This record gives sequence, C-alpha cells and structure tokens, in this order.
Amino acid sequence: MAKYGLVVALVLGLSLLSLTSAGDPDILTDFVAPNGTIVNGNFFTFTGMRSLIKAGPPTAFTVTKASAKEFPALEGQSVSYAVLEFPAGAVNPPHTHPRGSELLFLTYGTLEVGFVDTTNKLFTQTLQTGDMFIFPKGLVHFQFNANQTDNAVAVSAFGSASAGLVSVPVTVFETNIDSGILAKSFNTTVNTIQALKAGLAPPPTSA
Repeated sequence: MAKYGLVVALVLGLSLLSLTSAGDPDILTDFVAPNGTIVNGNFFTFTGMRSLIKAGPPTAFTVTKASAKEFPALEGQSVSYAVLEFPAGAVNPPHTHPRGSELLFLTYGTLEVGFVDTTNKLFTQTLQTGDMFIFPKGLVHFQFNANQTDNAVAVSAFGSASAGLVSVPVTVFETNIDSGILAKSFNTTVNTIQALKAGLAPPPTSA
C-alpha cells in the first residue's frame, strides 16, 4: 500500500512542484547541461527512485533525493524531489531549507509536522495519508512519526533545484561553536552543552 501511494505521489509531481515557491535564478536557455554532457532522453531521466518501489519498510529515517546534485538536468529548473521514509517513532529533526519552500505529500501512515515562523509562532498538524503540508522557505520545521508500530512515507517537492539543508542540532552543537558561548545562549552550564555535544557525536568506528 505504501509503494502504491509512492507511485501516485510521483505521478502527481508536476502538480506539487507548480505550487512551491521558486528559489533559483532564471536561466536564459531551455536547460543547463554540464560541459561534455551527451544530451538525449537519458539526461532528462532520473532512475534513482526505482530502488524504493520494491523496498521493504525502512529501518532508519531515510531521505532519497533528486536534486541538482543527483539529477543535473534539474539545474536552473527551480524544482527537486525527496522521498522521506520514517520507521516507527522516527523523527526528522528541526532544520531549514534556505533556498526553497517544501510541499510534503504523505503517501502512507501518519505524521506530526510543524514549523516556526519569524515571529516564533509554532504551527503544527497531524497529517493523514493523502494530506499535504507546506513548509515556507527558510523556516525551521520538523516531521515526526508518532506511530510506534508502523512506518510513514512522504514525498516532498521543493521550489529549488538545490534547496539546501541546515540541521539545527548539527549547526548548533557539531560545528565547534565554543561551549561557553552556547551555555550563555541557552542559559545553562558548560557541562550540559558538552553532554549534548557528546550525545550527538557519532559512535567510534571499530578498527
């Protein structure tokens, strides 16, 4: 059922993309192709989503992207895609997309979503299968699968070929900002900040 919903979402893609806010500059040609690229039907085709159709339920939060990086034909077209797969209880932590709005279409399951505007007002919603939700460009937002027994799948369309991603936890706690500065900013202790940093650090790899 989840994969059927994914197929429906991809078919509806053009409609979703037309509703997102463009964040890329206009180009003066029909399309942009890297130097040396053979331009034929293959250039305008992206096959990276095929693996999702027969895949089983996700075991970890996974994002499969079709942005300009993965699909160069999108350069200058002000559109991109991502498929978001949430296992039971998974969260996509607070983050922003500085160059594009995001229109999310939930194809399977339920999802808690929300964003915070520039007046620090929080807008939340519980989405059901078939619902859509818009995250305005550049605003902090999140998604959470509160269901502890079933997964959720969503397709997001972006108003940019390269919407960008700024993760709030990573940006704040994993970019070497001085712990003393963060402690003052959050009105807490350096030990608390260091504990948060340690909790976000990846586990050491074995030799």
